[in-house]
Order: sequence, then C-alpha cells, then structure tokens
Amino acid sequence: MTHELRTRVLFVAGWWRARHASTRAFAIAALAPLATAVAYVCSELLKSVVAEDRPCRAVAGAATSLAECPPHGDWSFPSNHATIAGASALTLVLVRRALVLLTVPLALLMAFSRVFVGVHYPHDVAAGLLLGTAVAFTAVRLALRPALRLTGTMRASSAPAARWLTGPGPRPLARAVPPSPAHRRR
Repeated sequence: MTHELRTRVLFVAGWWRARHASTRAFAIAALAPLATAVAYVCSELLKSVVAEDRPCRAVAGAATSLAECPPHGDWSFPSNHATIAGASALTLVLVRRALVLLTVPLALLMAFSRVFVGVHYPHDVAAGLLLGTAVAFTAVRLALRPALRLTGTMRASSAPAARWLTGPGPRPLARAVPPSPAHRRR
C-alpha cells in the first residue's frame, strides 16, 4: 500500500470514528486533510525558494539511487513526502491520541525511506517532518473554532445528509438505575 493511499485510509477511518466522538474530535478529523494540504503547499513554496539539488544528482560518485531520481527542478529541501507524513501523523494523533503508536512510526519510516532510496538528504526529511507538524498544528488551531461551529450546526441540522456526514456525536452515557427494593440484599 502506498503512503498516499495509507494516509487517505487513515483520514477516512479517523473521520468515520469521529462521527461518534465529540464535536472537537470530529472537527479536527475533518480539518486533518486540509491541514495536510496546507503543509504540502508550504513545502512546495519553500522548495522553490531554497532550490537545493537532490543527492542523486548532486553527489558525485554516489551509489545509484534505488528510486528514479526526480527531474531537475524538482528540488530536495524540504521533503514533500516527509512534510505530508508529519502533518498527517500530527492531525491523526489530535483526533485520537492512541494513533500515535501507528502514525509516528509510519511518518518516521516514510522520512527514512526517502533518504534510504537516495532522493533526499537527512536534513530534507527532518525539515519536512518539522514543517509538516508545525504547519498542520497551526492550521488546525486557526480553523478549529469555525469548524466547531459548523460541526455543531450540521449535527443539529434536520438534513439527513448533514447528520450522516457529521454523525450523531458521542453516545449518551447510560444512567445507572438503582436496583429495585426486591433485588436488594438483606
């Protein structure tokens, strides 16, 4: 399974599970792909400013890359893959803390693989991971309040599609019913 497909599956699973979670968890799940896309755009903008050549082209005498070297003009710093991995890992952890055990190792593996195949330097992936987490965190923080209002409005809507999309929210806690007098121990 490719990293992009794995990320999409995790975003959909996060959204689906958040339909039965708090309004905050749902809003963050809905913002996760958007925050990751914003991080990617920031990565692309930074790449065009820095314009660092990839190691597969720049390092004379280096072993042949395990992956095809991207064309000239597809710069190395920061790694887009690592940026997306860092952003998606962070946003998924914000939705459900237990996902840290899955998303962080996957993000680190993605970053390592880009260096291993010879298309990035270690500092490219380190910067990508940091950029992705910082931008995604900022994007979620800035968009959370409007997303909370929208989620609340959609959950209260009479439109079935809106209620299906956002889900019913958390299940109410069962109220403890005291035992009847006939069932009490003497």
